[in-house]
Amino acid sequence: MTRRHPKGLPILFFTEMWERFSFYGMRAILVLYLTKETMGDNPGMGWSNADALVLYGWYTMLVYVMSIPGGIIADKLLGQKKTVFLGGILIAVGQLTLAIDNVVAFYSGLAFIISGVGCLKPNISTMVGGLYKQGDSRRDSGFTIFYIGINIGAASAPLIVGYVGEVYGWHYGFGLAGIGMLLGQAVYIWGQKFLKEVGNFVSVQHIEGTKKSIPLTGKEKDRVIVLLISFLIVIVFWAAYEQAGGLMNIYTKEKIDRVILGWEIPASLFQSVPALFVIIFGTTVAAYWAKRNKKNKESSSLFKMAIGTIIMGTGFLLMSGAALEAEDGGKAMLAWLIFSYLLQVIGELSISPVALSFITKLAPLKYASIMMGVYFAATGLGNKVAGLVGELATNAGELEVFTGIFIFCLAFGFLLLVFFRKLKALTHGAEEIKE
Repeated sequence: MTRRHPKGLPILFFTEMWERFSFYGMRAILVLYLTKETMGDNPGMGWSNADALVLYGWYTMLVYVMSIPGGIIADKLLGQKKTVFLGGILIAVGQLTLAIDNVVAFYSGLAFIISGVGCLKPNISTMVGGLYKQGDSRRDSGFTIFYIGINIGAASAPLIVGYVGEVYGWHYGFGLAGIGMLLGQAVYIWGQKFLKEVGNFVSVQHIEGTKKSIPLTGKEKDRVIVLLISFLIVIVFWAAYEQAGGLMNIYTKEKIDRVILGWEIPASLFQSVPALFVIIFGTTVAAYWAKRNKKNKESSSLFKMAIGTIIMGTGFLLMSGAALEAEDGGKAMLAWLIFSYLLQVIGELSISPVALSFITKLAPLKYASIMMGVYFAATGLGNKVAGLVGELATNAGELEVFTGIFIFCLAFGFLLLVFFRKLKALTHGAEEIKE
């Protein structure tokens, strides 16, 4: 019989669920609020699509890049537990500040959220790992449960926050996201009795100094090279995937037929679709790779990420079809968008969670934290590139941009497959450990 998971797991599960509810709820309405005209019902800020996507790119980049100083604060000053608490407070303050209809409050709120996510995001994941001892067989399933919590929050937020923001008022939506984060903080505070042994501050200056005096071996250097190449995959992935909250969000509002049975579905609600697909198909994709593994077919991390990049890119081929259908001023069928998100999610399930596992396998022990920080920085850079690519669509056109993303992902994925064997050899056996 499978042993029960640590009692701290549900606490971190619900804390992260509400944090993702807050984050994805705000993300669902951000560019829609920025581009909504300043007059009429539920006015916005009246920005152009291009300007909104530039801000979106900077925002989504900084929330991940700030994970590096967030990790430093935890390691050097507060410990993971207190840094997660600080992050939650900053996020709640930021979301509630956005609820104020004022330009200064808007930028201040973004700054609070960026700082808060930087403190919370990298450290709460590390705390999940800290619940399990080295070699504990429950660790992988524990992270799977935690990942489900992330996607429950991401799926429910656009349905609730997005609807309230678009129908009743943008600032009510931002405020609702803030309330979600406060609920997460309440769970986190209540559950401290189950987290006594994890996330505490420990001075590691002497240990780090000892580690740094030992040079990397040849195998470790090779693995670092492969990790850096894998970070390129991460950048490409997020540059394409984050079109969901930016360009595809705006495109859904302007050029997708969202009327079903006489009711026009608010555009922001479709931000729930990818997370719902993760919940529905996550176990199916994992089972597929496990089945390949049992048959001794290739299922290593590098192979999965290459295939995932190709599948994700194919989703944008469907968006090219939508752009062709809407080219003469009409609107495209909703099916184009839904099936595009489905392919993107299948690609995601072969890239994003695999990349995290890949880092823990290959990173040299003394550079493990740095490599995780670089991973989040690569994620942030990919988000910034996503904003730049979305901005191109305002000049080059959506058809050209969607087709360009498809071609690039296809070419990049096949290039990885061409050099796959050589890259795998540089991992020196670490890749023999299947997901």
